[in-house]
Amino acid sequence: MKQLKKLKVFGLMAMLISMVIMASSCSDDDTGGRALSYGKVTGVVTDDLSSPLEGVTVLVDGSGITAAPDGPQTTTNSQGVYTLENISIGTHIITFTKADYQTVSVTVVAGKFNEEQVAEVSPKMEYAAAKIKGKVVDAGKGNTPLEGVTVSISSTQTATTGSDGTFEIGNLPLADYTVTFTKAGYASIAKKVAIADFVDGIATIEVRMGGTEILRGLTLDDLKAAEKWYYNEYRGGRNAESYPHWDWACNYMCTMDFRGDWEEQNEGTTLRIRNNEEDRKNPADLEIFDSFVFGSKLITEDNYMMTLQIRTHSADEAAPVYYGVQVVDLTATDPKAEMVGDVRTYASENYISVPVDLSKYIGKEVIIAIGTFRAQTGDYWKQLVLRRIAFAKEAVEGWGWLPGTSVEELDGWEMTREMVRSTMPQMKSKFTGLSPVEGNRDNYVDAYRAWREVDHICAEWSYMPLSKDPEVFPSEGYLIKTRSGNNVSTTVPESYFYAKFSIASGCDRMTLKTRNFSGTNATFFKVTAIRMDGTVVHLAPASHTAQFAEAAADGCWKFIHQAGGKGDPEAYADFVYDLSQFNGEDVMLTIGVFKGEENGDENKLTSQWSDKLLIFNFFCFSLFISFCIL
Repeated sequence: MKQLKKLKVFGLMAMLISMVIMASSCSDDDTGGRALSYGKVTGVVTDDLSSPLEGVTVLVDGSGITAAPDGPQTTTNSQGVYTLENISIGTHIITFTKADYQTVSVTVVAGKFNEEQVAEVSPKMEYAAAKIKGKVVDAGKGNTPLEGVTVSISSTQTATTGSDGTFEIGNLPLADYTVTFTKAGYASIAKKVAIADFVDGIATIEVRMGGTEILRGLTLDDLKAAEKWYYNEYRGGRNAESYPHWDWACNYMCTMDFRGDWEEQNEGTTLRIRNNEEDRKNPADLEIFDSFVFGSKLITEDNYMMTLQIRTHSADEAAPVYYGVQVVDLTATDPKAEMVGDVRTYASENYISVPVDLSKYIGKEVIIAIGTFRAQTGDYWKQLVLRRIAFAKEAVEGWGWLPGTSVEELDGWEMTREMVRSTMPQMKSKFTGLSPVEGNRDNYVDAYRAWREVDHICAEWSYMPLSKDPEVFPSEGYLIKTRSGNNVSTTVPESYFYAKFSIASGCDRMTLKTRNFSGTNATFFKVTAIRMDGTVVHLAPASHTAQFAEAAADGCWKFIHQAGGKGDPEAYADFVYDLSQFNGEDVMLTIGVFKGEENGDENKLTSQWSDKLLIFNFFCFSLFISFCIL
């Protein structure tokens, strides 16, 4: 009996132990095998201009294991700071909301918490209360309101004009948009809206549909929105005559607005006659271009002589290429495409320079179109090769730089006083050096064309390759560099960019974000401002965040900073420039790379961008420039 009792007691104890183990096991399953612990989530919320954002609601959702079943929440203070206390160490979704801003959700995992059990989450919230509104009228019916036009900025963001012709698309972040207007029986119209077009969060568009074509496929409204030809030289083609001035990596004519049939070739950017099965039914027409390139250009006393450097393919004296230049004066009562001179012909594969006198338009910003004509119906195919489009006070011959009066303090830069005065002020304020599409010498056209959509430096600034070609497609950004060897100079750059800006209060700061690729060889660069009277000012940064940087000879700066890349843009060094001394002036800004010391190696600099800032990367290091004209 005693033995039986002992067995019963033993069995009871075993059951109790088993139950304890099972309970413990269940507990482990619920907690992930560890005791539940708590920490906090904190950070700073900023807007899309990196300013602290007050009054943002910060909420931890109720999913997973949380300290509060419904999810704890808080609100950012005047410094944009928030702190969420007693948050379980685990996976959570944290949501940031504020009226007129796009909601942001961030997932936090256990590994995000540090040893002090603190996780930092600092999101950027984009303003999203902007509107695009406007009115569409029927140009063919006395500009009466046009009802039923579909207005779209994406497949999901559309509006339709009412009986009064008006429309509105709201709840938008401040950004660049392409607005498309479509209606059966009318030619579709696309309008670009830039950030600068928003006033108090509203961009207004007035559109005329059903207007008369002035250039093939382009109405008056289209031409009013034409891309600007800011500069006095545009080069095309991939051959490298007079290297590096004409190297493929330095020629960006194909970023211009071409219509019809065109192709980038070794010899230049080529206008071709449209000649597919349907096109062959087109009649001969020596008044309307078949294919053409066009843009808006301010004609002055300094640039009224346009020179076309051209050759042909598949042409001879019996069947030459027919081409010409047309100008549209948008200030005229009834703007039309006016031929400058007669229809021209050319039939040689030898390059020639053709001067075109535009003095009639001095003082006006006009539309210039260069194009080819279909000379007969049927199977007809000709090509006009454009190697250079140049503007100066005189015709341009050969492969050299633009003629004119040199800027005295910039000897060797090939910068003339005429270029300084006649370059048009840049209308945009942010640029990038990163190419969204990769390429190489044999396959760069798609990449260069993609630059048009991202405000790439080489589509918006002018590049001067004095002694060395660039590297176009590094992951760090567009890269300009020096020659190897010991060709030392702190007065003449190896190459440089330039653009003109109208500087004003609140729009007078430039930030250059950059890096290099050497911890021992410093990269030398210089930011130079040229006033309209030819006065030259070499600018020193007001501040910088480089690992090493100091002033060098002749206004150059030298630096070392190897951090930063496409995936880590915040790690670039910042060089901040105060431009307030030029408030109220139009100023040419240049950024160049110099061979500052004998090191037997190249030096590199690259480019990239951020909102409201101009960003480059160049030299034989990676340079990231952020030009902030606010």
